[in-house]
Amino acid sequence: MSNKIFIGVAWPYANGSLHLGHIAGCYLPADIFARYNRLKGRDVLMVSGSDEHGTPITITADAEKITPQKVVDRYNKEHTENMEQLGISFDLFTRTTTKNHESVVQDLFSTLYKKKYIYKKSMNAHYCKNCSRFLPDRYIEGTCPHCHETGARGDQCDRCGKLLDSSELEDVRCKLCGGTPVLQNTEHLFFSLSSFESKLLKWVKNKKYWKSNVQKFTYNWLKGGLKDRAVTRDLSWGIKVPVPGFEKKRIYVWFDALTNYLTAVGYENNEEMFSKFWKDGEIVHLLGKDILRFHAIIWPCMLLAAGEKLPEKIVAHGWWTVAGEKMSKSKGNVVDTIQEIEKYGVDAFRYFLLS
Repeated sequence: MSNKIFIGVAWPYANGSLHLGHIAGCYLPADIFARYNRLKGRDVLMVSGSDEHGTPITITADAEKITPQKVVDRYNKEHTENMEQLGISFDLFTRTTTKNHESVVQDLFSTLYKKKYIYKKSMNAHYCKNCSRFLPDRYIEGTCPHCHETGARGDQCDRCGKLLDSSELEDVRCKLCGGTPVLQNTEHLFFSLSSFESKLLKWVKNKKYWKSNVQKFTYNWLKGGLKDRAVTRDLSWGIKVPVPGFEKKRIYVWFDALTNYLTAVGYENNEEMFSKFWKDGEIVHLLGKDILRFHAIIWPCMLLAAGEKLPEKIVAHGWWTVAGEKMSKSKGNVVDTIQEIEKYGVDAFRYFLLS
């Protein structure tokens, strides 16, 4: 084990308050791991921050009739305060709307485009005639073709965890107006995940020290084959695409958010820190199982395409459930962590979750 450890913790969407599931499944375990390693005399850099682009933000903004910027400013402030109240000892809790991060994302995107790992492709996308617009993933709901969950999103089914293309959904409806969108041809930029399938399989096979659920799920997904995935979206809120002809589209929020691990460790503006914690350190990611695919599949492919080092460990915890369902902001079945702290105290609350 290296004496230097980079702990990259999942980025909470800045579209709602943190709840017990976030803390128990992600942030408290990361904090315990960081504190343990600091006590052992290791040099630790633990980072996370608010995920502030993409459709989760615009949906909240539309519902409240305010700008996306006002939404993210409110929840970044709240999340930052909550982490301090909970005693989560981040070395850096940042956000994805900084100018530095925008520059890093666009530079990485341009690099992958020049290497031909990102390419143009025509595709069928859902167009809502009532709203006169193409619908990004989370503006679409339908029935999952794999597990038949009726509330599946256009990008992922929360019930079975499958990554989806919105064209795969059945009984599709527009979340804005409830109407039935139609498929129309449009051009997007795609990331060539398929180029890295064999390398990723070899990488995962060597991770015998991972938790069995993480290695097994990742390996099984890879055995099913990797499909290239669109990395642009029909949105006005997000990081602009640095490719001529795509000025009205924005970079896919997951490409954006994952890249912030590099931004936070000084990828372009702090070579000393980047060398210390990324090139020479041990890279560990801690997250909830619902975003394991992005961290164990898409993120390593991005790093391979960029010629950067891959994580040594990925730890994904299961969900806290309510009446058998995942605790979720969108479902409204959450437990407010701050209310529990005020009632029982921070130490008692943390101990309860750990035990």
